[in-house]
Amino acid sequence: MKLMRVGEVGRERPLALLDDGSGADLTGVLDPHRPWSAEDLRSAAAAVERGGLPRVDPAGLRVGSPLPRPVTIVCVGLNYRDHAAETGSPLPAEPILFLKSPATVVGPGDEVLVPRGSVKTDYEVELGVVIGRRARYLETAEEGLAHVAGYVVSHDVSEREFQLERGGQWDKGKNCETFNPLGPWFVTADEVPDPQALGLRLWVDGELRQDGTTADMVFGVGELVAYISRFMVLEPGDVVNTGTPAGVALGRPDPKPYLRAGQVVELEIDGLGRMRHPVGAAR
Repeated sequence: MKLMRVGEVGRERPLALLDDGSGADLTGVLDPHRPWSAEDLRSAAAAVERGGLPRVDPAGLRVGSPLPRPVTIVCVGLNYRDHAAETGSPLPAEPILFLKSPATVVGPGDEVLVPRGSVKTDYEVELGVVIGRRARYLETAEEGLAHVAGYVVSHDVSEREFQLERGGQWDKGKNCETFNPLGPWFVTADEVPDPQALGLRLWVDGELRQDGTTADMVFGVGELVAYISRFMVLEPGDVVNTGTPAGVALGRPDPKPYLRAGQVVELEIDGLGRMRHPVGAAR
């Protein structure tokens, strides 16, 4: 099942995307503003299977984040071998974790804003993992995968000067407004038989900048969920951003091609859809 939310900011309604491109309106089945559990998703699938839901044509409508705002977004740094190599960093012995504010989430076609004073705003296509049931002290990768409800394309926008040159932790360069677009769909786990066999790509103004595969992850999806659950409790609807492949502006030769207002970023993951963001400037 592919789920999306359409409508103006704060007034989105949930749809199940059907084979003919229309959406089955799940208003009254899924709460459009509260994180969804695995049980909620089973109810939605049953409602779609029964039929009779109102149809909505999503064409021409604003598409919001396919997920209601999560409580927690956990991000993983340097989790692709080729990305670690391009930045001159050793492979981590354990996952590098940091948090992103849920307030950074925007939709798959919404504007991404370069922060005031920024000269090093960077792009990162990532596989977003959505938690379906409470994950606490999991022991194995198999247990981790069993707690995954589905997947989404995630854009972990970063400001490298704020992140790396302004002291403290990475959070300053990761939490600017609009810095985590999600979409266009939330694809349930049953439609992704192997999350370690997905191609992911990103373009800036039509130029391919990132072209990788989740097979290159240092720590796989199930391993990450189990690992994170030993340090914090993951709740339904929480998101794990699993890292980015090589090709980010930070890893390129000088002058590094950081994002500027007026550019367009497009990104996609096999089977999970495509996002397109105009880049603007924070005022």
